[in-house]
Amino acid sequence: MEIIEYVKTVAREGELLADAAERAGTEAPVPTCPGWHVADLLRHTGAVHRWAAGYVAEGRLEPVGFPDAPELSGDELLRWFREGHAALVRTLTEAPTDVQCWTFLPTAAPSPLAFWARRQAHETSVHRLDAESALGVAYSPVDARFAEDGVDELLIGFHARPRSRVRTTEPKVLRIRAADTGASWTVHLSAEPARTVRGTTEEPADCEVTGTASWLYEALWNRVPLSGPGVTGDLSLAGLWRETAGI
Repeated sequence: MEIIEYVKTVAREGELLADAAERAGTEAPVPTCPGWHVADLLRHTGAVHRWAAGYVAEGRLEPVGFPDAPELSGDELLRWFREGHAALVRTLTEAPTDVQCWTFLPTAAPSPLAFWARRQAHETSVHRLDAESALGVAYSPVDARFAEDGVDELLIGFHARPRSRVRTTEPKVLRIRAADTGASWTVHLSAEPARTVRGTTEEPADCEVTGTASWLYEALWNRVPLSGPGVTGDLSLAGLWRETAGI
C-alpha cells in the first residue's frame, strides 16, 4: 500500500473510532480490552497518536515514552482525542517523504514515514474495533487488502520480536490463509520468537487457520475468537495464540 492510502485510513478509522466512542459514552466498558472503559481507550490511542506524530514532526532519532494523557472525560476527552488525531493526519500528510526518525519493527516498511503511516493506520483501526465493541454492534468492515497488510505486520513484525510470548516447547507449524485475497503465512513456533515466512511452505502444518482477510485481522489481533470451522488441526495452538499473542 502507498503512504497516502495509509494516511487516508488513519483519517477514516480515527473518525469512526471517535464517533463510536461518542455514541457509547466515555464510561462504557470495552469488552475487547478487559478492565478498560471508553475513556481509557481514548486516552491510550490519543497518547499514541501524539507520540507517533512527534517522531515524524520533530525528526526524533531516539525512542521516548508516551506523553501523559489528561484526566478528562465526556466531551472534553473526545475533543482532546480528535485534536491529536487531526494533528497526526496533518503531520503524516505534510511530512517530507525522506524524513528521518526512529522506528521499530525495522522490516515493516521501506521508509520511516511509510512505517509510521502504516503502524498508525493499524493502531487506529484495531482500536476502532474496540470502540465499536463498546457499542455492542457488528464491526464496520475492514478492507481485505488492508486487513491482509495488518496480518502481515502482526506476524512478520510484532511476533518476530524477542518480547513476543507466542512460543512452544516443541517446534510447531501454524499456517494462516486468507481465503479471499490468496495470501498465506507459515508461522514456525518454538521456544524462540516465532519465525514467519510469507506463503505456503512444503512442511505440513500442525494447525491451519483459514478465513477472510478481515476475519483473520480481527481474530489474530484478538478482537474476535480464534475459533470455528476455519481452524483445524491442533486446536491448542489457537488457544495458545488467544492466551499469549496480545500486543
